[in-house]
Amino acid sequence: MTAIGVNTWVWNSPLTDESLAELAPHVAALGFDVIELPVEQIGLWDPHRAAELLASLGLAASVVLVMPPGRELVTALPGTVRATQDYLRYCVDVAAAVGAPAISGPAYASVGRTWRLDTAQRKAAYAELRENLKPVLDHAGQHGVRVGVEPLNRYETSLINTVDQALDALPEECGLALDTYHLNIEERSPHQAVRAAGARLVHLQVCGTDRGAPGGDHFDWAALTAVLRDIGYDGPLVIESFTPDNTSIAVAASVWRPLAATQDALAADGLAFLRTL
Repeated sequence: MTAIGVNTWVWNSPLTDESLAELAPHVAALGFDVIELPVEQIGLWDPHRAAELLASLGLAASVVLVMPPGRELVTALPGTVRATQDYLRYCVDVAAAVGAPAISGPAYASVGRTWRLDTAQRKAAYAELRENLKPVLDHAGQHGVRVGVEPLNRYETSLINTVDQALDALPEECGLALDTYHLNIEERSPHQAVRAAGARLVHLQVCGTDRGAPGGDHFDWAALTAVLRDIGYDGPLVIESFTPDNTSIAVAASVWRPLAATQDALAADGLAFLRTL
């Protein structure tokens, strides 16, 4: 059976030892297999303490990186790039500690940073990205952790919006992390885009087309399931959505209204639907 997970952002941000101690038992009680752990800042939660907690609850972990303003791997000062590389290596260490197979997210530029690139500038930016990702990928390889780089929609980045761009930009040893929300905005055929990612797909986040619970929206979930089966994807499906009650994360994710009657309902309804697939 495909593992189903949920990101702690459904309920709160940032994740801390205290909030994880409350959320993890709740996520397990709802029936999820995986809990997704954001690393918003270094040291906000202890990965070894988290590993013990999740083991006691029978939960697996996935880890997502976070790129706020100031974390950049392209067109940035050398010190900024080095600090971002240090942060990404820390995320790898966290993933290894909690037993997550990958770190996933937009490991190239801060979310919300957009700038115009002509063909030559894009080619140069992709070359710079490959160079600056190399130390992170080397560190990840030494720890048995994959790096999944996530295309985002055009309102959140101008660098990598589609699977084709990601395949062009990233070195072959780098994986892809995809999110149905962004696929629905940017891809002519989300399902063909997932097929193009193929064996390089290391992580998949899911939500409804309105960024609420998957199911009951216009996304063709049955077709997605068929493609995942065809490409041999064996990772989890992880619900990523956000609470409108946290000002900083709601603004960052453009969540201006509740996406379900309650956040628990969003998680439980999404889980129930995904089980039907």
